[in-house]
Amino acid sequence: MTSSKSLSLSPPSTVSANTIVSSLLTIQTSGRCFVDLTAEVARFVKQARAREGAVALFIRHTSASLTIQENADPSVLHDLITALEQLAPEDGGWTHDAEGPDDMPAHIKAMLTASSLQIPVLNGELALGTWQAIYLIEHRSRSHRREIVLQFSGAAA
Repeated sequence: MTSSKSLSLSPPSTVSANTIVSSLLTIQTSGRCFVDLTAEVARFVKQARAREGAVALFIRHTSASLTIQENADPSVLHDLITALEQLAPEDGGWTHDAEGPDDMPAHIKAMLTASSLQIPVLNGELALGTWQAIYLIEHRSRSHRREIVLQFSGAAA
């Protein structure tokens, strides 16, 4: 049982949500990697004049995905790629290989991660933790053009 002394809840904040702003972010990847999108998403939030609400990201692909992960130690991203490779190796005996041996493993990795994210916006800023960043994960071994729909919903300045 948790002691009530170890919990803290700030007073609720209420705003009228009257704004929806959308944009399309296009990224050319360089093959299997993590691409930090945090600065671009923060720029979108500023352009939307967002004050309070949430920004949603949706990737329009089935062989790439989105995640929020640590941004301080690059070895974390390296180890995550290694873990995904172990979970869905190219030599796994897959029948779907229409676009090469990395095709089906990329679909599996995308299924295990996320196609969409939602991040709160508080006082005009992304409410990410100190060590968090928003990443596109490219699961294919060659470069691809990826599209991510960005949408802010909430109150604007």
